[in-house]
Amino acid sequence: MTTLRLGLGRQDFRPLKKRSILLFKLLAVVFAALLFCEFLIYYLVIAQCNWPEVKTGQSHGALRPMLRAMFLADTHLLGEVRGHWLDKLRREWQMERAFQTALWLLQPEVVFILGDVFDEGKWSSSQAWADDVMRFQKIFRHPRDVQLKVVAGNHDIGFHYQMTTYNIKRFEKVFNSEKLFSWKEVKPVAPVPVGWGGSFRRQPPSSCRSDENCSGEDAAPPGERHLPFQERYDVLSQDASQKLLWWLRPRLVLSGHTHSACEVLHAGTTLEVSVPSFSWRNRNNPSFIMGSITATDFSLSKCYLPLESVVLTVYCGAAGLLLVLVLVHHELFTSPFLSGWGLFRKHKAV
Repeated sequence: MTTLRLGLGRQDFRPLKKRSILLFKLLAVVFAALLFCEFLIYYLVIAQCNWPEVKTGQSHGALRPMLRAMFLADTHLLGEVRGHWLDKLRREWQMERAFQTALWLLQPEVVFILGDVFDEGKWSSSQAWADDVMRFQKIFRHPRDVQLKVVAGNHDIGFHYQMTTYNIKRFEKVFNSEKLFSWKEVKPVAPVPVGWGGSFRRQPPSSCRSDENCSGEDAAPPGERHLPFQERYDVLSQDASQKLLWWLRPRLVLSGHTHSACEVLHAGTTLEVSVPSFSWRNRNNPSFIMGSITATDFSLSKCYLPLESVVLTVYCGAAGLLLVLVLVHHELFTSPFLSGWGLFRKHKAV
C-alpha cells in the first residue's frame, strides 16, 4: 500500500517538474533576446567605430590639440499630438541606449545635435514643450566634461513664415543656441537660424557685418546648421548660401534635415556633409558622424547604429523558438533532435 502511494506521488511530481523546466526555458529565451536586442547589440555595433586619424600639425613647435566631436541630427522626439506611446517608448529607448553607449565607448569631448530635436516643437503648448524637454534631457544626459550643443531645426521653431519670436526664445532659453563655441583652437561658429535667407530675415550669424567675414585669423571654422546649402526645396536659397559661405569662410559645414548622408563641395573648397537621422523612426540604419578636428585640418567618419530590421529579426526568431518549445512540451511537435535521439536509442536496444 505504501509503495503504491509513493508511485502515485512520483507520477504527480513529473508533470510539475516538466512545467517548471518549460517555464525556465521560456524565461531564458526571453531574457536572452531582451539582453541582446536592448543592450548588448549597441555595444557590439558601436564598438566597431573608431575616431578618424588627422594630422595634428604644429604651432610654434608644439602639436596642435585635436577636438573629438560627435554630430547627430533629426532625433524628432514625438509630441503629444502625433506621438503614439509605443512609438515613443521604442524609438526613444533606442536613441537613449545608442547615445549612452557611444558616450561610454567613444568618449567624445563635444556633441552637436543639428536640429529637429523635437517633432512638434513648432506648435507644442508650454506644458507639452516642458515635457518634451524633460524627455530630451533624460535621453541625452551626459557627463559635465562633455559639451552638448543643439541647433534649432524647422520642427523645433517653425519654418520661414511659421516662426514666432516666442518659439525662438523658448528654444534659445533651453539650449543657448546663440552662443559661440570655441575649444582647443577649433572655432565652430554660432548656428545659422533655419529661416535665415528665406521669408524670415535675420542678421548674419555671430553679429557679422555684411562687409566682413567671421572666419578668424588662424583658420576658417567648421559650421553647424540644420538646413543644407543647396538650391532645392526646404533649403536655403542660392543667394543666402553664397552670402553665408562668404561671411563665414568655413572649411567644413555639417547640416541635417535630409535624414540621409550626402556630401557637396561648394566652390571647390568648402565641404558640406549632411548628417543622417539618429532615429529608427526615420531610418532602418541610423548613424552619426565622428569628427577629429584641429585648427588646420579635419577628418570625418560615419558610425552606424544597430539596424532595426536585425533587432526585429532576432525577436521574431526568439518568438519562433518559444513556440517550438511549447509545442514540443505538449507533444504537438517533435523536434528533429528528439526524433533522432529516439531512433538512436531504438537501434541501440536492438
